[in-house]
Amino acid sequence: MSDQSTTSSPLLSASTPPSSVPSPQLQTLHLSNEPSAEDKLEAARLKAEANKAFTAHDFPAAARLYSEAIEKNQQEPTLWCNRAYARMKLEEYGYALNDATQAIALDPTYAKAYYRRATCYMQILKPQSAVADFRKVLALEPKNETVRQQMVSTQKLIRKIEFEKAIEVEGEKNAVERCYEIIAEGGCDLDANYTGPILPSKDGKFNMTQEFLQAMIVWFKDGKTLPKRYVWEIVLGAHEQFAKEESLVYVDIEEGVTCDVIGDVHGQFYDVLHLFSLTGPPSEKHYLLMNGDLVDRGSWSIEVILLAFSYKWLYPKFMYINRGNHEAKDMNRSYGFEGEAKHKHGEMSYKLFAHVFTVLPLSTLICATKVPSSKDDKAILSPQGRKRFFVVHGGLFSKDGVTLDEISKIDRIGRQPGQEGLMCEVSSSILKELPGRGPSKRGVGIAFGPDVTKRWCTLNGVTGVIRSHEVRQNGYEIEHDGLCTTVFSAPNYVDQSGNKGAFIRIDAAGDRQYTQFEASPHPPMKPMAYVQGGLGSLMMS
Repeated sequence: MSDQSTTSSPLLSASTPPSSVPSPQLQTLHLSNEPSAEDKLEAARLKAEANKAFTAHDFPAAARLYSEAIEKNQQEPTLWCNRAYARMKLEEYGYALNDATQAIALDPTYAKAYYRRATCYMQILKPQSAVADFRKVLALEPKNETVRQQMVSTQKLIRKIEFEKAIEVEGEKNAVERCYEIIAEGGCDLDANYTGPILPSKDGKFNMTQEFLQAMIVWFKDGKTLPKRYVWEIVLGAHEQFAKEESLVYVDIEEGVTCDVIGDVHGQFYDVLHLFSLTGPPSEKHYLLMNGDLVDRGSWSIEVILLAFSYKWLYPKFMYINRGNHEAKDMNRSYGFEGEAKHKHGEMSYKLFAHVFTVLPLSTLICATKVPSSKDDKAILSPQGRKRFFVVHGGLFSKDGVTLDEISKIDRIGRQPGQEGLMCEVSSSILKELPGRGPSKRGVGIAFGPDVTKRWCTLNGVTGVIRSHEVRQNGYEIEHDGLCTTVFSAPNYVDQSGNKGAFIRIDAAGDRQYTQFEASPHPPMKPMAYVQGGLGSLMMS
Protein backbone atom coordinates (compact mmCIF):
# COMPACT_ATOMS: atom_id res chain seq x y z
CA MET A 1 0.00 0.00 0.00
CA SER A 2 1.00 3.60 -0.46
CA ASP A 3 2.65 5.45 2.38
CA GLN A 4 -0.56 7.48 2.66
CA SER A 5 -2.65 4.44 3.54
CA THR A 6 -2.92 2.13 6.51
CA THR A 7 -4.40 -1.34 6.66
CA SER A 8 -5.89 -3.09 9.67
CA SER A 9 -7.86 -6.17 10.59
CA PRO A 10 -11.30 -5.94 12.22
CA LEU A 11 -9.82 -6.78 15.62
CA LEU A 12 -7.37 -3.89 15.45
CA SER A 13 -9.71 -1.35 13.91
CA ALA A 14 -10.02 2.11 15.36
CA SER A 15 -13.57 3.30 15.82
CA THR A 16 -14.85 6.77 16.40
CA PRO A 17 -17.45 7.88 18.91
CA PRO A 18 -20.87 8.94 17.73
CA SER A 19 -20.68 12.15 15.73
CA SER A 20 -22.41 13.99 18.55
CA VAL A 21 -24.71 13.33 21.45
CA PRO A 22 -28.45 13.37 20.78
CA SER A 23 -30.31 16.65 21.18
CA PRO A 24 -32.91 16.69 23.94
CA GLN A 25 -36.40 16.12 22.58
CA LEU A 26 -38.01 19.55 22.63
CA GLN A 27 -41.41 18.34 23.73
CA THR A 28 -39.93 16.75 26.88
CA LEU A 29 -37.26 19.36 27.62
CA HIS A 30 -37.79 21.22 30.89
CA LEU A 31 -35.53 24.23 30.98
CA SER A 32 -34.00 24.75 34.36
CA ASN A 33 -34.48 27.91 36.37
CA GLU A 34 -31.99 30.74 36.13
CA PRO A 35 -28.51 29.13 36.33
CA SER A 36 -26.13 30.10 39.09
CA ALA A 37 -23.30 32.50 38.45
CA GLU A 38 -20.89 29.59 38.77
CA ASP A 39 -22.78 27.58 36.13
CA LYS A 40 -22.83 30.56 33.80
CA LEU A 41 -19.07 30.91 34.09
CA GLU A 42 -18.54 27.21 33.42
CA ALA A 43 -20.89 27.35 30.42
CA ALA A 44 -18.90 30.29 29.04
CA ARG A 45 -15.65 28.37 29.49
CA LEU A 46 -17.07 25.31 27.71
CA LYS A 47 -18.40 27.51 24.92
CA ALA A 48 -14.93 28.97 24.38
CA GLU A 49 -13.48 25.45 24.18
CA ALA A 50 -16.23 24.44 21.76
CA ASN A 51 -15.51 27.46 19.58
CA LYS A 52 -11.84 26.42 19.41
CA ALA A 53 -12.82 22.87 18.42
CA PHE A 54 -15.15 24.24 15.75
CA THR A 55 -12.43 26.49 14.34
CA ALA A 56 -10.14 23.43 14.20
CA HIS A 57 -12.89 21.58 12.24
CA ASP A 58 -13.29 19.08 15.08
CA PHE A 59 -17.07 19.23 14.80
CA PRO A 60 -17.86 16.16 16.95
CA ALA A 61 -15.89 17.67 19.84
CA ALA A 62 -17.54 21.05 19.28
CA ALA A 63 -21.02 19.52 19.44
CA ARG A 64 -20.10 17.61 22.61
CA LEU A 65 -18.69 20.71 24.32
CA TYR A 66 -21.68 22.86 23.37
CA SER A 67 -23.88 20.12 24.85
CA GLU A 68 -21.93 20.25 28.11
CA ALA A 69 -22.30 24.04 28.15
CA ILE A 70 -26.07 23.70 27.61
CA GLU A 71 -26.27 21.40 30.63
CA LYS A 72 -24.82 24.24 32.71
CA ASN A 73 -26.92 27.02 31.17
CA GLN A 74 -29.99 25.99 29.21
CA GLN A 75 -31.22 29.58 29.10
CA GLU A 76 -28.44 30.85 26.79
CA PRO A 77 -29.67 30.88 23.14
CA THR A 78 -26.21 31.22 21.60
CA LEU A 79 -25.26 27.80 22.94
CA TRP A 80 -28.21 26.18 21.16
CA CYS A 81 -27.50 28.12 17.97
CA ASN A 82 -23.81 27.23 18.03
CA ARG A 83 -24.59 23.56 18.60
CA ALA A 84 -26.98 23.75 15.65
CA TYR A 85 -24.10 24.98 13.48
CA ALA A 86 -21.79 22.18 14.66
CA ARG A 87 -24.50 19.62 13.92
CA MET A 88 -25.04 21.10 10.47
CA LYS A 89 -21.36 20.45 9.79
CA LEU A 90 -21.99 16.84 10.89
CA GLU A 91 -25.00 16.68 8.52
CA GLU A 92 -27.33 16.17 11.49
CA TYR A 93 -29.87 18.55 10.04
CA GLY A 94 -32.85 17.22 11.97
CA TYR A 95 -31.10 17.72 15.31
CA ALA A 96 -29.69 21.09 14.19
CA LEU A 97 -33.16 22.28 13.23
CA ASN A 98 -34.41 21.44 16.72
CA ASP A 99 -31.50 23.31 18.31
CA ALA A 100 -32.13 26.40 16.19
CA THR A 101 -35.82 26.24 17.11
CA GLN A 102 -34.89 26.14 20.80
CA ALA A 103 -32.64 29.18 20.36
CA ILE A 104 -35.56 31.03 18.75
CA ALA A 105 -37.87 30.03 21.62
CA LEU A 106 -35.39 31.58 24.06
CA ASP A 107 -34.86 34.70 21.96
CA PRO A 108 -37.46 35.40 19.23
CA THR A 109 -35.27 38.27 17.92
CA TYR A 110 -32.23 36.02 17.28
CA ALA A 111 -31.65 36.51 13.54
CA LYS A 112 -28.79 34.04 13.30
CA ALA A 113 -30.96 31.25 14.72
CA TYR A 114 -33.62 31.86 12.06
CA TYR A 115 -30.85 31.77 9.43
CA ARG A 116 -29.48 28.48 10.79
CA ARG A 117 -32.96 26.98 10.73
CA ALA A 118 -33.53 28.22 7.17
CA THR A 119 -30.29 26.51 6.15
CA CYS A 120 -31.45 23.25 7.77
CA TYR A 121 -34.74 23.45 5.88
CA MET A 122 -32.78 23.85 2.64
CA GLN A 123 -30.60 20.85 3.46
CA ILE A 124 -33.64 18.61 4.07
CA LEU A 125 -35.27 19.89 0.87
CA LYS A 126 -38.00 22.07 2.40
CA PRO A 127 -37.37 25.39 0.62
CA GLN A 128 -40.81 26.85 1.40
CA SER A 129 -40.05 26.64 5.13
CA ALA A 130 -36.64 28.19 4.49
CA VAL A 131 -38.25 31.20 2.79
CA ALA A 132 -40.41 31.82 5.88
CA ASP A 133 -37.28 31.96 8.06
CA PHE A 134 -35.41 34.16 5.58
CA ARG A 135 -38.33 36.59 5.90
CA LYS A 136 -37.89 36.55 9.68
CA VAL A 137 -34.20 37.41 9.30
CA LEU A 138 -34.98 40.29 6.94
CA ALA A 139 -37.63 41.62 9.31
CA LEU A 140 -34.92 41.80 11.97
CA GLU A 141 -32.09 42.86 9.61
CA PRO A 142 -33.66 44.69 6.65
CA LYS A 143 -30.27 45.66 5.20
CA ASN A 144 -28.93 42.08 5.04
CA GLU A 145 -28.55 41.83 1.26
CA THR A 146 -26.89 38.41 1.40
CA VAL A 147 -29.94 36.86 3.01
CA ARG A 148 -32.24 38.79 0.68
CA GLN A 149 -30.42 37.33 -2.34
CA GLN A 150 -30.56 33.85 -0.86
CA MET A 151 -34.31 34.23 -0.29
CA VAL A 152 -34.82 35.38 -3.88
CA SER A 153 -32.74 32.45 -5.16
CA THR A 154 -34.74 30.03 -3.03
CA GLN A 155 -38.00 31.45 -4.35
CA LYS A 156 -36.71 30.96 -7.91
CA LEU A 157 -35.80 27.37 -7.01
CA ILE A 158 -39.35 26.76 -5.74
CA ARG A 159 -40.81 28.12 -8.99
CA LYS A 160 -38.42 25.95 -11.00
CA ILE A 161 -39.48 22.82 -9.11
CA GLU A 162 -43.17 23.67 -9.59
CA PHE A 163 -42.62 24.34 -13.30
CA GLU A 164 -40.81 21.04 -13.82
CA LYS A 165 -43.65 19.19 -12.12
CA ALA A 166 -46.21 21.01 -14.27
CA ILE A 167 -44.58 20.06 -17.58
CA GLU A 168 -44.04 16.40 -16.75
CA VAL A 169 -45.96 14.38 -19.33
CA GLU A 170 -47.48 11.01 -18.52
CA GLY A 171 -46.00 8.33 -20.81
CA GLU A 172 -43.22 10.58 -22.11
CA LYS A 173 -40.20 8.72 -23.46
CA ASN A 174 -37.41 8.34 -20.94
CA ALA A 175 -34.07 10.01 -21.55
CA VAL A 176 -32.36 6.77 -22.63
CA GLU A 177 -34.87 6.23 -25.42
CA ARG A 178 -34.71 9.87 -26.44
CA CYS A 179 -30.90 9.89 -26.59
CA TYR A 180 -30.88 6.81 -28.80
CA GLU A 181 -33.34 8.60 -31.11
CA ILE A 182 -31.22 11.75 -31.23
CA ILE A 183 -28.12 9.70 -32.06
CA ALA A 184 -29.99 7.84 -34.82
CA GLU A 185 -31.20 11.16 -36.25
CA GLY A 186 -27.62 12.46 -36.41
CA GLY A 187 -28.24 15.01 -33.67
CA CYS A 188 -25.26 14.05 -31.51
CA ASP A 189 -22.38 13.43 -33.88
CA LEU A 190 -18.80 13.82 -32.71
CA ASP A 191 -17.46 17.36 -32.90
CA ALA A 192 -15.02 17.53 -35.82
CA ASN A 193 -12.70 19.81 -33.80
CA TYR A 194 -12.29 17.33 -30.93
CA THR A 195 -8.63 16.34 -30.39
CA GLY A 196 -8.85 14.19 -27.27
CA PRO A 197 -8.85 10.41 -26.65
CA ILE A 198 -10.69 8.40 -29.31
CA LEU A 199 -13.36 5.94 -28.22
CA PRO A 200 -13.00 2.92 -30.53
CA SER A 201 -15.91 2.02 -32.79
CA LYS A 202 -16.72 -0.65 -35.34
CA ASP A 203 -19.63 -0.56 -37.78
CA GLY A 204 -20.94 2.51 -35.99
CA LYS A 205 -20.96 0.85 -32.55
CA PHE A 206 -18.67 2.22 -29.85
CA ASN A 207 -16.91 0.09 -27.26
CA MET A 208 -14.89 0.86 -24.13
CA THR A 209 -11.23 -0.11 -23.79
CA GLN A 210 -8.70 0.15 -20.98
CA GLU A 211 -6.55 2.34 -23.24
CA PHE A 212 -9.33 4.87 -23.75
CA LEU A 213 -10.17 4.82 -20.06
CA GLN A 214 -6.61 5.66 -19.04
CA ALA A 215 -6.36 8.39 -21.68
CA MET A 216 -9.68 9.81 -20.44
CA ILE A 217 -8.26 10.11 -16.92
CA VAL A 218 -5.29 12.11 -18.23
CA TRP A 219 -7.68 14.27 -20.26
CA PHE A 220 -9.76 14.98 -17.15
CA LYS A 221 -6.67 15.80 -15.09
CA ASP A 222 -5.79 18.37 -17.74
CA GLY A 223 -9.11 20.06 -16.98
CA LYS A 224 -10.79 19.04 -20.23
CA THR A 225 -14.19 17.52 -20.94
CA LEU A 226 -15.30 14.76 -23.27
CA PRO A 227 -17.58 15.50 -26.22
CA LYS A 228 -21.27 14.98 -25.57
CA ARG A 229 -21.41 11.92 -27.86
CA TYR A 230 -18.80 10.07 -25.82
CA VAL A 231 -20.55 10.99 -22.58
CA TRP A 232 -23.81 9.56 -23.91
CA GLU A 233 -22.11 6.39 -25.14
CA ILE A 234 -20.50 5.78 -21.75
CA VAL A 235 -23.74 6.36 -19.84
CA LEU A 236 -25.77 4.25 -22.29
CA GLY A 237 -23.14 1.48 -22.19
CA ALA A 238 -23.33 1.35 -18.39
CA HIS A 239 -27.14 1.58 -18.46
CA GLU A 240 -27.33 -1.56 -20.58
CA GLN A 241 -25.57 -3.46 -17.77
CA PHE A 242 -27.51 -1.92 -14.86
CA ALA A 243 -30.81 -2.75 -16.56
CA LYS A 244 -29.92 -6.47 -16.38
CA GLU A 245 -29.49 -6.35 -12.59
CA GLU A 246 -32.14 -6.67 -9.91
CA SER A 247 -32.51 -4.22 -7.03
CA LEU A 248 -30.38 -6.62 -4.95
CA VAL A 249 -27.35 -7.96 -6.82
CA TYR A 250 -25.76 -11.24 -5.69
CA VAL A 251 -21.96 -11.36 -6.05
CA ASP A 252 -20.11 -14.61 -5.29
CA ILE A 253 -16.47 -14.26 -4.19
CA GLU A 254 -14.67 -17.35 -5.47
CA GLU A 255 -11.29 -18.73 -4.37
CA GLY A 256 -8.53 -16.24 -5.22
CA VAL A 257 -10.94 -13.33 -5.73
CA THR A 258 -11.32 -10.22 -3.54
CA CYS A 259 -13.93 -7.46 -3.54
CA ASP A 260 -13.33 -3.89 -2.33
CA VAL A 261 -16.31 -2.00 -0.91
CA ILE A 262 -16.02 1.76 -1.40
CA GLY A 263 -18.19 4.30 0.43
CA ASP A 264 -19.26 7.82 -0.53
CA VAL A 265 -16.83 9.66 -2.82
CA HIS A 266 -18.99 12.72 -3.61
CA GLY A 267 -17.31 14.05 -6.73
CA GLN A 268 -13.83 14.18 -5.16
CA PHE A 269 -12.11 13.03 -8.38
CA TYR A 270 -8.52 13.38 -7.26
CA ASP A 271 -9.22 11.38 -4.11
CA VAL A 272 -10.93 8.73 -6.25
CA LEU A 273 -7.82 8.44 -8.42
CA HIS A 274 -5.71 7.90 -5.29
CA LEU A 275 -8.28 5.44 -3.97
CA PHE A 276 -8.19 3.41 -7.20
CA SER A 277 -4.38 3.39 -7.04
CA LEU A 278 -4.78 1.58 -3.69
CA THR A 279 -7.59 -0.79 -4.70
CA GLY A 280 -6.32 -1.47 -8.20
CA PRO A 281 -8.74 -1.55 -11.16
CA PRO A 282 -11.57 -4.08 -11.39
CA SER A 283 -10.51 -7.40 -12.88
CA GLU A 284 -11.35 -11.10 -13.00
CA LYS A 285 -9.63 -11.58 -9.62
CA HIS A 286 -10.59 -8.27 -8.04
CA TYR A 287 -14.05 -6.70 -7.93
CA LEU A 288 -15.00 -3.16 -6.98
CA LEU A 289 -18.31 -2.16 -5.41
CA MET A 290 -19.07 1.56 -5.08
CA ASN A 291 -21.77 2.00 -2.45
CA GLY A 292 -23.54 5.12 -3.69
CA ASP A 293 -23.14 8.90 -3.47
CA LEU A 294 -20.65 9.15 -6.29
CA VAL A 295 -21.88 12.66 -7.13
CA ASP A 296 -22.83 16.01 -5.54
CA ARG A 297 -20.89 18.33 -3.23
CA GLY A 298 -17.52 17.73 -4.88
CA SER A 299 -17.00 19.73 -8.08
CA TRP A 300 -15.69 16.89 -10.25
CA SER A 301 -18.80 14.73 -10.06
CA ILE A 302 -18.97 14.33 -13.85
CA GLU A 303 -15.42 13.00 -13.96
CA VAL A 304 -16.12 10.57 -11.11
CA ILE A 305 -19.36 9.20 -12.54
CA LEU A 306 -17.96 8.85 -16.06
CA LEU A 307 -14.95 6.94 -14.69
CA ALA A 308 -17.18 4.61 -12.67
CA PHE A 309 -19.61 4.09 -15.57
CA SER A 310 -16.69 3.43 -17.94
CA TYR A 311 -15.50 0.63 -15.65
CA LYS A 312 -19.05 -0.76 -15.51
CA TRP A 313 -19.29 -0.79 -19.31
CA LEU A 314 -15.85 -2.36 -19.69
CA TYR A 315 -16.04 -4.87 -16.81
CA PRO A 316 -19.75 -5.47 -16.05
CA LYS A 317 -19.12 -8.55 -13.89
CA PHE A 318 -16.21 -7.03 -11.95
CA MET A 319 -17.55 -3.51 -11.31
CA TYR A 320 -20.69 -2.90 -9.24
CA ILE A 321 -22.41 0.34 -8.22
CA ASN A 322 -25.21 0.82 -5.69
CA ARG A 323 -27.50 3.83 -5.72
CA GLY A 324 -27.11 6.34 -2.89
CA ASN A 325 -29.44 9.06 -1.68
CA HIS A 326 -27.52 11.56 -3.85
CA GLU A 327 -28.26 9.68 -7.06
CA ALA A 328 -31.63 11.44 -7.06
CA LYS A 329 -33.12 14.49 -8.77
CA ASP A 330 -33.93 16.58 -5.71
CA MET A 331 -30.46 16.09 -4.24
CA ASN A 332 -28.74 16.79 -7.58
CA ARG A 333 -30.73 20.00 -7.91
CA SER A 334 -29.62 21.21 -4.48
CA TYR A 335 -26.06 19.88 -4.15
CA GLY A 336 -24.45 20.65 -7.48
CA PHE A 337 -24.58 17.70 -9.87
CA GLU A 338 -27.44 19.07 -11.98
CA GLY A 339 -25.64 22.37 -12.44
CA GLU A 340 -22.33 20.66 -13.21
CA ALA A 341 -23.84 18.23 -15.74
CA LYS A 342 -25.68 21.02 -17.56
CA HIS A 343 -22.63 23.29 -17.51
CA LYS A 344 -20.29 20.65 -18.94
CA HIS A 345 -22.57 18.65 -21.23
CA GLY A 346 -26.00 20.26 -21.57
CA GLU A 347 -29.60 19.73 -20.49
CA MET A 348 -30.18 16.41 -22.27
CA SER A 349 -27.05 14.90 -20.76
CA TYR A 350 -28.31 15.72 -17.28
CA LYS A 351 -31.67 14.11 -18.07
CA LEU A 352 -29.82 11.00 -19.24
CA PHE A 353 -27.80 10.77 -16.02
CA ALA A 354 -30.95 11.38 -13.95
CA HIS A 355 -32.79 8.49 -15.56
CA VAL A 356 -29.85 6.09 -15.43
CA PHE A 357 -29.44 6.83 -11.72
CA THR A 358 -32.90 5.29 -11.23
CA VAL A 359 -31.66 2.10 -12.90
CA LEU A 360 -28.76 1.62 -10.46
CA PRO A 361 -29.28 -1.36 -8.13
CA LEU A 362 -30.15 -0.47 -4.55
CA SER A 363 -28.00 -3.05 -2.78
CA THR A 364 -25.52 -5.91 -3.20
CA LEU A 365 -25.10 -9.20 -1.33
CA ILE A 366 -21.43 -10.21 -1.23
CA CYS A 367 -21.32 -13.98 -0.76
CA ALA A 368 -18.18 -15.80 0.37
CA THR A 369 -17.83 -19.25 -1.20
CA LYS A 370 -15.32 -20.77 1.25
CA VAL A 371 -16.02 -21.83 4.82
CA PRO A 372 -14.99 -19.18 7.38
CA SER A 373 -11.25 -19.18 8.11
CA SER A 374 -11.84 -19.25 11.87
CA LYS A 375 -14.65 -20.62 14.04
CA ASP A 376 -16.93 -18.03 15.59
CA ASP A 377 -20.02 -19.39 17.28
CA LYS A 378 -21.59 -15.93 17.28
CA ALA A 379 -21.23 -15.37 13.53
CA ILE A 380 -24.46 -15.38 11.55
CA LEU A 381 -23.97 -17.49 8.43
CA SER A 382 -25.93 -18.28 5.29
CA PRO A 383 -27.93 -21.54 5.11
CA GLN A 384 -24.84 -23.00 3.39
CA GLY A 385 -22.61 -22.05 6.34
CA ARG A 386 -20.86 -19.19 4.55
CA LYS A 387 -20.37 -15.54 5.43
CA ARG A 388 -22.25 -12.97 3.41
CA PHE A 389 -22.57 -9.19 3.65
CA PHE A 390 -25.49 -6.95 2.74
CA VAL A 391 -24.05 -3.77 1.21
CA VAL A 392 -26.45 -0.83 1.05
CA HIS A 393 -25.98 2.92 1.08
CA GLY A 394 -28.19 3.90 4.02
CA GLY A 395 -29.33 0.96 6.07
CA LEU A 396 -32.27 -1.05 7.33
CA PHE A 397 -35.99 -0.65 7.60
CA SER A 398 -38.86 0.85 9.59
CA LYS A 399 -40.41 -2.60 10.02
CA ASP A 400 -39.14 -6.07 10.87
CA GLY A 401 -39.44 -9.01 8.51
CA VAL A 402 -38.07 -7.46 5.29
CA THR A 403 -36.45 -10.30 3.30
CA LEU A 404 -33.71 -10.37 0.71
CA ASP A 405 -36.26 -11.50 -1.85
CA GLU A 406 -38.45 -8.50 -1.07
CA ILE A 407 -35.49 -6.15 -1.56
CA SER A 408 -34.64 -7.82 -4.89
CA LYS A 409 -38.12 -7.10 -6.19
CA ILE A 410 -38.28 -3.38 -5.34
CA ASP A 411 -39.56 -1.59 -8.44
CA ARG A 412 -36.86 1.06 -8.78
CA ILE A 413 -36.51 2.05 -12.44
CA GLY A 414 -37.82 5.53 -13.16
CA ARG A 415 -38.56 6.15 -9.49
CA GLN A 416 -37.10 8.59 -6.97
CA PRO A 417 -36.44 7.46 -3.35
CA GLY A 418 -39.11 9.72 -1.84
CA GLN A 419 -39.54 10.41 1.88
CA GLU A 420 -40.71 6.98 3.09
CA GLY A 421 -40.84 3.31 2.12
CA LEU A 422 -38.17 0.73 1.33
CA MET A 423 -36.44 2.79 -1.37
CA CYS A 424 -36.10 5.75 0.96
CA GLU A 425 -34.88 3.60 3.83
CA VAL A 426 -32.19 1.68 1.92
CA SER A 427 -30.71 4.99 0.75
CA SER A 428 -31.25 7.25 3.78
CA SER A 429 -31.51 5.27 7.05
CA ILE A 430 -28.87 5.94 9.72
CA LEU A 431 -27.55 4.14 12.79
CA LYS A 432 -28.27 4.83 16.43
CA GLU A 433 -26.56 3.36 19.48
CA LEU A 434 -29.66 2.61 21.56
CA PRO A 435 -32.09 -0.22 20.74
CA GLY A 436 -35.17 0.26 18.65
CA ARG A 437 -36.04 2.73 15.93
CA GLY A 438 -36.49 6.49 15.91
CA PRO A 439 -36.41 9.56 13.70
CA SER A 440 -33.22 10.26 11.80
CA LYS A 441 -31.00 13.05 13.11
CA ARG A 442 -30.78 14.12 9.46
CA GLY A 443 -34.50 14.74 9.16
CA VAL A 444 -35.06 12.12 6.41
CA GLY A 445 -35.58 8.36 6.84
CA ILE A 446 -35.23 6.48 10.13
CA ALA A 447 -32.57 5.60 12.69
CA PHE A 448 -32.21 1.92 13.64
CA GLY A 449 -30.49 0.36 16.64
CA PRO A 450 -28.34 -2.74 17.19
CA ASP A 451 -31.32 -4.96 18.05
CA VAL A 452 -32.91 -4.13 14.68
CA THR A 453 -29.69 -5.06 12.90
CA LYS A 454 -29.36 -8.36 14.78
CA ARG A 455 -32.95 -9.42 14.08
CA TRP A 456 -32.64 -8.60 10.40
CA CYS A 457 -29.29 -10.36 9.95
CA THR A 458 -30.58 -13.45 11.80
CA LEU A 459 -33.75 -13.58 9.70
CA ASN A 460 -31.84 -13.38 6.42
CA GLY A 461 -28.69 -15.35 7.28
CA VAL A 462 -26.48 -12.31 6.78
CA THR A 463 -23.15 -11.99 8.62
CA GLY A 464 -23.18 -8.22 8.64
CA VAL A 465 -24.42 -5.01 7.06
CA ILE A 466 -21.94 -2.73 5.29
CA ARG A 467 -23.28 0.76 4.70
CA SER A 468 -22.01 4.28 4.00
CA HIS A 469 -23.96 7.57 4.01
CA GLU A 470 -22.30 9.10 7.12
CA VAL A 471 -18.82 10.55 7.66
CA ARG A 472 -16.57 8.56 9.97
CA GLN A 473 -13.44 10.37 11.11
CA ASN A 474 -11.28 7.27 10.65
CA GLY A 475 -12.91 6.37 7.33
CA TYR A 476 -14.80 3.42 8.79
CA GLU A 477 -16.36 2.28 12.03
CA ILE A 478 -17.45 -1.17 13.23
CA GLU A 479 -20.76 -0.70 15.02
CA HIS A 480 -23.83 -2.52 16.38
CA ASP A 481 -21.83 -5.20 18.19
CA GLY A 482 -19.86 -5.96 15.03
CA LEU A 483 -22.91 -6.55 12.83
CA CYS A 484 -22.78 -3.22 11.00
CA THR A 485 -19.83 -1.37 9.48
CA THR A 486 -19.93 2.15 8.09
CA VAL A 487 -17.38 2.94 5.36
CA PHE A 488 -16.82 6.45 3.98
CA SER A 489 -14.34 7.07 1.15
CA ALA A 490 -14.26 10.86 0.72
CA PRO A 491 -11.28 12.04 2.82
CA ASN A 492 -11.36 15.61 4.14
CA TYR A 493 -14.98 15.68 3.02
CA VAL A 494 -15.92 18.95 1.28
CA ASP A 495 -12.42 20.24 2.08
CA GLN A 496 -13.23 20.84 5.74
CA SER A 497 -14.03 17.67 7.72
CA GLY A 498 -10.46 16.45 8.24
CA ASN A 499 -11.56 12.80 8.10
CA LYS A 500 -9.73 9.88 6.55
CA GLY A 501 -11.19 7.80 3.74
CA ALA A 502 -11.33 4.00 3.81
CA PHE A 503 -12.37 0.91 1.89
CA ILE A 504 -13.05 -2.69 2.92
CA ARG A 505 -11.54 -5.73 1.17
CA ILE A 506 -13.46 -9.02 1.44
CA ASP A 507 -12.04 -12.39 0.37
CA ALA A 508 -13.54 -15.79 -0.50
CA ALA A 509 -13.74 -16.80 3.19
CA GLY A 510 -15.50 -13.56 4.12
CA ASP A 511 -12.50 -12.13 5.97
CA ARG A 512 -12.35 -8.33 5.93
CA GLN A 513 -9.39 -5.99 5.73
CA TYR A 514 -9.69 -2.24 6.25
CA THR A 515 -7.51 0.33 4.48
CA GLN A 516 -7.47 4.01 5.38
CA PHE A 517 -6.11 6.85 3.26
CA GLU A 518 -5.64 10.60 3.42
CA ALA A 519 -6.91 13.33 1.10
CA SER A 520 -5.00 14.19 -2.09
CA PRO A 521 -4.28 17.68 -3.44
CA HIS A 522 -6.64 19.01 -6.07
CA PRO A 523 -6.89 22.08 -8.31
CA PRO A 524 -8.24 25.27 -6.68
CA MET A 525 -11.97 24.75 -7.11
CA LYS A 526 -14.30 24.87 -4.12
CA PRO A 527 -16.87 22.17 -3.37
CA MET A 528 -20.40 22.81 -4.69
CA ALA A 529 -19.03 25.19 -7.34
CA TYR A 530 -21.94 24.39 -9.68
CA VAL A 531 -24.86 24.81 -7.28
CA GLN A 532 -27.40 26.86 -9.20
CA GLY A 533 -28.93 30.20 -8.26
CA GLY A 534 -26.15 31.46 -6.00
CA LEU A 535 -27.04 29.01 -3.22
CA GLY A 536 -23.66 27.26 -3.04
CA SER A 537 -22.43 29.15 0.03
CA LEU A 538 -25.72 28.49 1.82
CA MET A 539 -25.60 24.75 1.14
CA MET A 540 -21.99 24.63 2.36
CA SER A 541 -23.03 26.12 5.73
